Amino acid sequence: MRTFPLKSLSLEEAQKRQFQLIDVITRHFRGEEILSLGDLGVVRGVNKPQYTKRVEETLAEFFGVEKAMLVRGAGTGALRYGFMSFLRAGDEILVHDAPVYPTSKTTLEAMGIKPIFVDLHNEKKIKQIIQSHSKLKGALIQHTRQKMDDHYDLGMVISTIRSEKPSIQIVTDDNYAAMKVEAIGAQLGADLSTFSLFKLLGPEGIGLMLGTERLINRIEKMNYSGGSQVQGYEALEALRGLVYSPVMLAIQAQVNEQLVNELNNGEVKGVKRAFLANAQSKVLLVELTEPIAEEVLKYANEFGAAPNPVGAESKYEFVPMFYRVSSTFLSADQSLAKKMIRINPLRSGAETIIRILTMSIQKAHK
Repeated sequence: MRTFPLKSLSLEEAQKRQFQLIDVITRHFRGEEILSLGDLGVVRGVNKPQYTKRVEETLAEFFGVEKAMLVRGAGTGALRYGFMSFLRAGDEILVHDAPVYPTSKTTLEAMGIKPIFVDLHNEKKIKQIIQSHSKLKGALIQHTRQKMDDHYDLGMVISTIRSEKPSIQIVTDDNYAAMKVEAIGAQLGADLSTFSLFKLLGPEGIGLMLGTERLINRIEKMNYSGGSQVQGYEALEALRGLVYSPVMLAIQAQVNEQLVNELNNGEVKGVKRAFLANAQSKVLLVELTEPIAEEVLKYANEFGAAPNPVGAESKYEFVPMFYRVSSTFLSADQSLAKKMIRINPLRSGAETIIRILTMSIQKAHK
């Protein structure tokens, strides 16, 4: 079994990213404004809080895109608005030949959009599918992996689609990739990048869309009601979380690397092997020698590990998470449910995870 995790930013690169964001913030806000909680309501001429608009302008400059927009509904809401900006019932959308993320699948089904599956690793097949489907209006590319052996290059896939049919609108799901990797979809030529800011230490339910002004202007018109707006205090909270996320995530990536080495060197009896994978967040996949995964997870909870996600890397999650393998990965191989678990270090160090894993396996055997 081989996995192909995305390359994480180094700690030095993450620190630089943090400094860049702070520099952009100081160009958009006065000092006392940053120490406020922002404004509320639908400001005349802006149709949203002024602080929300300023945060959006800050993020557009930071990511180097035409426009940014904060939306309700987290990453799912951002993707949903992205689809609504250019797709209508009966249209077709290109997707990877793998299980579609459940919330995206629900949205496409509700909109009456037909997914056209293609192996995104195969450039020739991508071109053939585009040529043979006249109703193909869009493409959805998940930045992180949908199957364990996924290894397609996001920039290459975007370039291939663009070269074959420039009119196709490309949306990337950058959840679990934004602020962890060098570039996201909109920075690589996609029309829209979407992701949840709750997964980046931000407030619950807030998503971000980055990309072309043309599509985001359409979304703003659809999203005109006062109750739909992201308020100023939420926008500033999302910005504060984003400031701290790159360094925090780089440390998390370092701990993952350390754990892979230690576990594959026999540090914990009962572990057959360990892998790094984006499933969907970048996590440690631990294959056990015995089919005791469910028991190990039960005891890990007793020893202080989180048994389930809140937002998967949200501000509420700091102890390591010991959890079942993701449903999209299990759909490819159901047998993994009994012998494999995933571990996200979150804010913990390798020593804590080794201790909890060792004790959980020992107790499961007893």
